[in-house]
Amino acid sequence: MQKKNIFPSSHPLVAHKLTKLRDKNTEPKKFRELIREISALLTYEATQDLALEHVSINTPLAAIEGTTLAQKIGLVPILRAGLGMVEGAWELMPSAEVWHIGLYRDEQTLMPVEYYNKLPVEPTVSVCLILDPMLATGGSAVATVDMLKEWGVRMIKFVGLIAAPEGISKLHENHPDVPIYIAAIDEHLNDVGYIVPGLGDAGDRQYGTA
Repeated sequence: MQKKNIFPSSHPLVAHKLTKLRDKNTEPKKFRELIREISALLTYEATQDLALEHVSINTPLAAIEGTTLAQKIGLVPILRAGLGMVEGAWELMPSAEVWHIGLYRDEQTLMPVEYYNKLPVEPTVSVCLILDPMLATGGSAVATVDMLKEWGVRMIKFVGLIAAPEGISKLHENHPDVPIYIAAIDEHLNDVGYIVPGLGDAGDRQYGTA
């Protein structure tokens, strides 16, 4: 599935680790490790176009012109499953701010319900990476982008592990400007809104609550 603003990873390490992540026999500790590792790889891919500014530094041997990030980055994990992706992204960008968004999916309507949002009045970052392992119905992703745009952030990217075609369509119908960086695009949603073949409930598998 190749469409504008959708970037499924072609990296062999992502494919290798994702297979282990999907395995129903993978225990929570290993599951968390794999999410962190895949998240770091996807963050690397999602941040290739970040703006840079020049700085002068001294190496042990000489002065040199280098570069540093010019924009303040915000990591926005969607609770609770998105928490497992933070460390992988944070390892690459330790100066990034982390802002949590709490949403859960109503199992009857499959619509997102907000329960936590502590964003300050004025935006403190110029780029936000939304972190959520599963882009299923797309409702939570759309709601989070709505919040961030209302907050005043204009450069927003979605970083996830697995997406369903339905979730991709939903996000891009509402926010075609938001690129999606994903480890894999799966087949479809089942009748209760789970991605098939997927990997099960990412939150339950991380925290051993399945």
